[in-house]
Amino acid sequence: MNNNDVLRRLRYTFNYNDKQMIALFLSAGVQVTREQVSQWLKKDNDADFVNCHDTELAAFLNGFINEKRGKKEGVQLTPEKRLTNNIVLTKLKIALNLKAEELIELLNSVDFSLNKAELSAFSRKIDHKHYRECKDQVLRNLLQAIDKKYHVARTTKRDNKSSSKTNSQDYSQSN
Repeated sequence: MNNNDVLRRLRYTFNYNDKQMIALFLSAGVQVTREQVSQWLKKDNDADFVNCHDTELAAFLNGFINEKRGKKEGVQLTPEKRLTNNIVLTKLKIALNLKAEELIELLNSVDFSLNKAELSAFSRKIDHKHYRECKDQVLRNLLQAIDKKYHVARTTKRDNKSSSKTNSQDYSQSN
């Protein structure tokens, strides 16, 4: 999976607008522009598409952790220069405060089975004998499961107008 896909899926799942995306980067100590965010979110075949580098996605994920778990006092983590799927998985696990059992259950919700030993192998150091590389399929299924569980529905202006009319009608009928 490329970094732009991860960024796109998280934006869609949590319904972040451009200002919120910029704020997440800023929370991790990285200043980005609306134009940069827009270019990262474009489809791969779009002429304005720009590849999101590892340090930029790492900064976004650090900001995501800050938003979901609260910003730690003191010096912020510096974004990794090189991201792997294992690091992305770990950062998502931290941000959403997921325990191993919850993560496995989440993956099961999208018909992807993984046991605790396999999951813990993703968190080991590279030189550990039981280390295992997190493949794109695992990360893709995790993002799909996160979307299924945490998806924030968009509210449209039309929905807001019709609900305010309904509320005012309910109020006038009750009086």
